Amino acid sequence: MLINEVSKTTKLTKKAIEYYANQGLVFPEILENGYKDFSENDVELLKKISVFRKIGLGTDDIKAILADEKGNIFQKISVQKELSVQREKAKQAILDQLSIGKSLAEIETALNAIEQNQTVTDKLLEAFPGYYGRCICLHFARFLNEPISTPQQQAAYKKIIEFLDEAPALTFPKELQDFLVESTQHISAENIQEMNEHTKRSIENPEQFLSENKKTLTWYLEYKKSDEYKNSPAFRIQEILKEFNNTSGYYDVFIPAMKKLSDSYAKYYQQLEIANEKLLSEYPEITTLNN
Repeated sequence: MLINEVSKTTKLTKKAIEYYANQGLVFPEILENGYKDFSENDVELLKKISVFRKIGLGTDDIKAILADEKGNIFQKISVQKELSVQREKAKQAILDQLSIGKSLAEIETALNAIEQNQTVTDKLLEAFPGYYGRCICLHFARFLNEPISTPQQQAAYKKIIEFLDEAPALTFPKELQDFLVESTQHISAENIQEMNEHTKRSIENPEQFLSENKKTLTWYLEYKKSDEYKNSPAFRIQEILKEFNNTSGYYDVFIPAMKKLSDSYAKYYQQLEIANEKLLSEYPEITTLNN
């Protein structure tokens, strides 16, 4: 199919089609007369590309999507977009400050905090791929908006970056990878944010949480004792994560550095410890709340 017909079929301009071909997103055959001959597969790809472009994806993201047979990359891009939206809102707030007379010097630290947030969250997604990476990335992102203003914070920031660069790969056996993909494919960034908010509320008022969720917690504890749970993919994944966190430096390096970097995270962690004490006093056999 020649480009004129492709343009009519896909409703893309010829220049756009040429651009996508030059970017290596589609691979039309070059005929002897120099014309490009697009296959049916090329046309279908161009229709997909058109949709991806309309939702704001760049060519690099689109290349990654087209190369990802299982569609896992969508979840990573969704988190990146969510974090990008948060950063844009923060920048808008800074612009508002400029509009009421704040100087550039006064808002520079806020801009630096946004850049540091992006660096850490990007590295979190790379160091911890898949659903786990999305969860911890969105969990910690809310604590990374504070400016680094002390030598202790600067040292903590450096330690976090070094940890994320050097952390061993987190891998699961293929059957557990497939289970994770299947069981989390419908969980959006918004769902993860809601889970984070639920955890936040539970540690702010642990007595109320325990009172309101007693029936669920009792059922959960009984289920964790069962052979069904101990033979489940969820149990195996939990054991791998425990081992990884205990041996990678996550608890010994990353968490202590986060507490030094972010005052808000240090306060959150303190609340978490208090909530865990109350939880364990009621249910000694339960796993503690997440960090």
